[in-house]
Amino acid sequence: MLERVLVADLAARQDGPVQIGGWVEKLRDQKRIQFLIIRDETGDVQVTYPRPADEDKLADKVSTITNGSFVAIKGRLVHDERVKLGGLEIQLDDLEIVTMADPETPIADDTSIDKRLDWRFLDLRRREMNLVFRIQSTLEHAWRQYWHENDYIEIHSPKLMASASESNAELFKLEYFETVAYLAQSPQFYKQMAMMSGFGKIFEVGPVFRADPSFTSRHATEFISVDLEVSWIESHEDIMAIQEQLLVRGLSAVKEKHGEEIQALFGVDVVVPTTPFPRIKLADAVDIVKARGHEIVRGGDMDPEGERQIAAHVAETLGHEFVFLTDYPATVRPFYHMRHEDDPTLTKSYDLIWRGTEITTGAQREHRLEQLISQVKDKGLEPEGLQTYLDFFKYGAPSHGGFGMGLIRVLMLLLHQPNIREVGYLFRGPNRLEP
Repeated sequence: MLERVLVADLAARQDGPVQIGGWVEKLRDQKRIQFLIIRDETGDVQVTYPRPADEDKLADKVSTITNGSFVAIKGRLVHDERVKLGGLEIQLDDLEIVTMADPETPIADDTSIDKRLDWRFLDLRRREMNLVFRIQSTLEHAWRQYWHENDYIEIHSPKLMASASESNAELFKLEYFETVAYLAQSPQFYKQMAMMSGFGKIFEVGPVFRADPSFTSRHATEFISVDLEVSWIESHEDIMAIQEQLLVRGLSAVKEKHGEEIQALFGVDVVVPTTPFPRIKLADAVDIVKARGHEIVRGGDMDPEGERQIAAHVAETLGHEFVFLTDYPATVRPFYHMRHEDDPTLTKSYDLIWRGTEITTGAQREHRLEQLISQVKDKGLEPEGLQTYLDFFKYGAPSHGGFGMGLIRVLMLLLHQPNIREVGYLFRGPNRLEP
């Protein structure tokens, strides 16, 4: 019995008998020869069958195959530099139609993203989409290597919560036995709990939920957040330095393993950034953006056009794709962000902008209980409603900080894609819960 060989492994094999399995991408049923393009999870290969002069059952079977059908192929591998597709082909000896596909294909290359999302499992068969998820796997593997080398602990925090972790306005509420629960907007409180538990350095890669009725190219109601929290820091600068190391590690791994294929399929050169990344205080960034002709009207925050403009400024003046915007006003940051000692109106926090889009919010956290309670009240919140969280700080709390980074935004920007819907596995938004 021949073992199934992956298309990606064919080039390293000698000519001879081989068996593959995959989807029929294309059939050219000519008078004298039949050509099949077969795709498996690793690539495409050409299969040929010269038609005999007389009637032939195998040729007749090949003629019935529809695009998308899954087939098992037995044949003879032949290396031939004249073959445009990989310089090799399989000369067909036998074929089994495992499953025949419906001849009416619901999507094509020019189908809209919404229609392609309806048939996402078919859309994901494209080489570009297969590459996206191999890149994602490489990114996460590189990050995990960094975390394990530096003695981080991985946690899996609960996604059912009794109260908000970020904003009451973005909560999904659901029945929970005789009471109600909320889907976690962030693992923030549990990351901080780990600091008070003596874990020192932790990370989590997991889903978060935002009841945000946005229909932009970068928002979703469920997405994967890459979170990190570290004890015994001096300021948010320590967290920014860690994030720089993490991104350089991940992008270096992607460039090394997938750089040529990314260039071939997406026309993108992966740029590994130099460190340190540029840092600009938010107030200065607002002035820079205003000088470029765009005025920020959000009141202490940066809007999407402002992010694009400050990124363009940094690219033009410093030749860098990344920029940290720092020192956000306390009015636009959560109660748990630490404030500057010399100016309590500002927080020790940052946003990381990559090529004009925010991918991260990070900060040093307030670890002093009395100051934390004061900041809770400043936000118009009742400490009683956050008692479980505040209890974390009663029995010894180290200085600490961390960040949350959107995984799909990272992939979108890495591949220069216009929309997170293109690079997520299954998108969830205000009007999409299927498939």
